[in-house]
Amino acid sequence: MKGHRLFVPGLAAALVAAAGCFDEPEPAYKTVPAEARVYLSDKSLKDLKGQSAVLKADVVDYVNLDRNQLTNVDEVAALKGLKWLRLNDNRLASLPDLGGLVSLRRIYLKNNRFKAVPEQLKDLPSLTDIDLSGNPIAEVPDWLAAKKGLENLSFSRTSVKKLPADLSAWKALKSLQLGELSLTPDEMNRIREALPAVAIAF
Repeated sequence: MKGHRLFVPGLAAALVAAAGCFDEPEPAYKTVPAEARVYLSDKSLKDLKGQSAVLKADVVDYVNLDRNQLTNVDEVAALKGLKWLRLNDNRLASLPDLGGLVSLRRIYLKNNRFKAVPEQLKDLPSLTDIDLSGNPIAEVPDWLAAKKGLENLSFSRTSVKKLPADLSAWKALKSLQLGELSLTPDEMNRIREALPAVAIAF
């Protein structure tokens, strides 16, 4: 059943509006120093060669590469202090080894070509936000459902038809976006019951 409904039991929707959880709230954004922000969005980039002058591994906290034509982003793996990575609206089907990005909190991969949730996200200890909406992903892996510390997840407009059986590690989520998915009513009810305090957008 496709649709877009917000399920927020016992919480103020204004505080956990799932539709806006990836919109860079201004107070959080201001915690990133100006000199640590890199904007390379809307540059028609096909790769990151020649961008070493701005992608300085020792100072960069935030990188915005939205709306380019990237098929690989190998260079970001060297940004050891990176906390916030935007890769929306590119042509990515895979990620490089991100194991060194132990401070990475937010990764936005909306509208790319991922057919599966990238396993490179599995062992990133600081991740709180993952946006995989608009990708041809059919399955949410058990390892992601078991990942603790997550706050905001989006699988909207993917091919996911059900979530893993055990969602207990996600009870601390603030929001879960599942808009425009072919979920059965039984599956939606199961998810609501498993995550009673989470803002869920169907």
